[in-house]
Amino acid sequence: MTGEELTPTSRRSAAHYIWGEVSEGWRLVDGPDLSVIEERVPAGAGEQWHVHDTARQFFYVLEGRAELHTANGVVEFSAGEGVEVPAGVAHRFANPGPTDVRFLVVSAPSTRGDRRPVDAP
Repeated sequence: MTGEELTPTSRRSAAHYIWGEVSEGWRLVDGPDLSVIEERVPAGAGEQWHVHDTARQFFYVLEGRAELHTANGVVEFSAGEGVEVPAGVAHRFANPGPTDVRFLVVSAPSTRGDRRPVDAP
Protein backbone atom coordinates (compact mmCIF):
# COMPACT_ATOMS: atom_id res chain seq x y z
CA MET A 1 0.00 0.00 0.00
CA THR A 2 3.00 2.28 -0.27
CA GLY A 3 1.93 5.66 -1.59
CA GLU A 4 -1.78 4.80 -1.51
CA GLU A 5 -4.29 6.83 0.42
CA LEU A 6 -5.68 4.97 3.43
CA THR A 7 -9.45 5.16 3.88
CA PRO A 8 -11.77 3.63 6.45
CA THR A 9 -14.14 0.86 5.45
CA SER A 10 -17.45 -0.17 6.97
CA ARG A 11 -20.55 -2.18 6.21
CA ARG A 12 -21.89 0.91 4.39
CA SER A 13 -18.98 0.95 1.93
CA ALA A 14 -18.22 -2.78 1.68
CA ALA A 15 -19.56 -5.21 -0.91
CA HIS A 16 -22.64 -6.94 0.54
CA TYR A 17 -23.92 -10.45 -0.16
CA ILE A 18 -26.59 -12.87 1.10
CA TRP A 19 -25.81 -16.52 1.83
CA GLY A 20 -27.86 -19.45 3.07
CA GLU A 21 -31.01 -17.45 2.18
CA VAL A 22 -31.07 -15.64 5.56
CA SER A 23 -27.47 -14.73 6.46
CA GLU A 24 -25.45 -11.84 5.11
CA GLY A 25 -21.89 -10.63 4.83
CA TRP A 26 -19.85 -7.52 4.08
CA ARG A 27 -16.41 -7.83 2.46
CA LEU A 28 -14.34 -5.34 4.49
CA VAL A 29 -11.00 -6.52 3.02
CA ASP A 30 -11.09 -8.54 -0.18
CA GLY A 31 -7.62 -9.39 -1.46
CA PRO A 32 -6.10 -12.66 -2.67
CA ASP A 33 -3.81 -12.86 0.37
CA LEU A 34 -6.27 -11.67 3.05
CA SER A 35 -10.03 -11.52 3.50
CA VAL A 36 -11.91 -9.86 6.37
CA ILE A 37 -15.67 -10.29 6.35
CA GLU A 38 -18.30 -9.17 8.83
CA GLU A 39 -21.24 -11.56 8.84
CA ARG A 40 -24.67 -11.74 10.46
CA VAL A 41 -26.35 -15.08 11.08
CA PRO A 42 -29.90 -15.14 12.48
CA ALA A 43 -30.99 -17.40 15.33
CA GLY A 44 -31.04 -21.05 14.33
CA ALA A 45 -29.15 -20.56 11.05
CA GLY A 46 -25.69 -21.64 9.97
CA GLU A 47 -23.38 -22.86 7.26
CA GLN A 48 -23.17 -26.19 5.51
CA TRP A 49 -20.20 -28.44 6.26
CA HIS A 50 -17.19 -27.45 4.16
CA VAL A 51 -13.39 -27.31 4.09
CA HIS A 52 -10.75 -24.89 2.83
CA ASP A 53 -7.64 -26.66 1.56
CA THR A 54 -5.39 -23.59 1.64
CA ALA A 55 -6.94 -20.86 3.79
CA ARG A 56 -6.80 -20.73 7.54
CA GLN A 57 -9.59 -18.79 9.23
CA PHE A 58 -10.25 -16.94 12.45
CA PHE A 59 -13.85 -16.40 13.61
CA TYR A 60 -14.32 -13.57 16.15
CA VAL A 61 -17.76 -12.93 17.66
CA LEU A 62 -18.84 -9.29 18.00
CA GLU A 63 -22.39 -9.93 19.30
CA GLY A 64 -24.26 -13.06 20.30
CA ARG A 65 -23.21 -16.66 20.79
CA ALA A 66 -21.85 -19.06 18.16
CA GLU A 67 -20.89 -22.67 17.65
CA LEU A 68 -18.11 -24.00 15.47
CA HIS A 69 -18.60 -27.66 14.60
CA THR A 70 -15.65 -29.89 13.61
CA ALA A 71 -15.04 -33.64 13.58
CA ASN A 72 -13.67 -33.22 17.13
CA GLY A 73 -16.91 -31.75 18.47
CA VAL A 74 -18.50 -28.36 19.03
CA VAL A 75 -16.75 -25.24 20.32
CA GLU A 76 -19.09 -22.65 21.85
CA PHE A 77 -17.94 -19.03 21.96
CA SER A 78 -19.45 -15.62 22.64
CA ALA A 79 -18.82 -11.92 22.08
CA GLY A 80 -15.17 -11.08 22.64
CA GLU A 81 -14.00 -14.63 21.86
CA GLY A 82 -12.59 -16.21 18.70
CA VAL A 83 -11.67 -19.59 17.26
CA GLU A 84 -9.01 -20.40 14.65
CA VAL A 85 -9.67 -23.09 12.05
CA PRO A 86 -6.53 -24.43 10.33
CA ALA A 87 -6.56 -25.15 6.60
CA GLY A 88 -7.85 -28.64 5.83
CA VAL A 89 -10.20 -28.87 8.84
CA ALA A 90 -13.84 -29.51 7.90
CA HIS A 91 -16.13 -27.17 9.81
CA ARG A 92 -19.53 -25.58 10.11
CA PHE A 93 -20.43 -22.24 11.80
CA ALA A 94 -23.84 -22.10 13.50
CA ASN A 95 -25.94 -19.76 15.63
CA PRO A 96 -27.75 -21.75 18.34
CA GLY A 97 -28.85 -18.64 20.24
CA PRO A 98 -32.14 -16.76 20.33
CA THR A 99 -30.72 -13.62 18.65
CA ASP A 100 -28.52 -12.74 15.69
CA VAL A 101 -24.80 -13.39 15.93
CA ARG A 102 -22.44 -10.86 14.33
CA PHE A 103 -18.84 -11.86 13.79
CA LEU A 104 -15.69 -11.26 11.80
CA VAL A 105 -14.10 -14.02 9.77
CA VAL A 106 -10.49 -13.41 8.78
CA SER A 107 -9.04 -15.70 6.11
CA ALA A 108 -5.46 -15.95 4.88
CA PRO A 109 -5.20 -16.39 1.98
CA SER A 110 -8.70 -15.56 0.72
CA THR A 111 -11.21 -18.42 0.57
CA ARG A 112 -12.38 -17.45 -2.93
CA GLY A 113 -12.07 -20.64 -4.99
CA ASP A 114 -10.91 -22.54 -1.88
CA ARG A 115 -14.16 -23.88 -0.47
CA ARG A 116 -15.61 -27.30 -1.09
CA PRO A 117 -18.59 -28.98 0.54
CA VAL A 118 -18.03 -32.10 2.62
CA ASP A 119 -20.32 -34.56 4.38
CA ALA A 120 -20.85 -34.10 8.08
CA PRO A 121 -18.36 -36.23 10.02
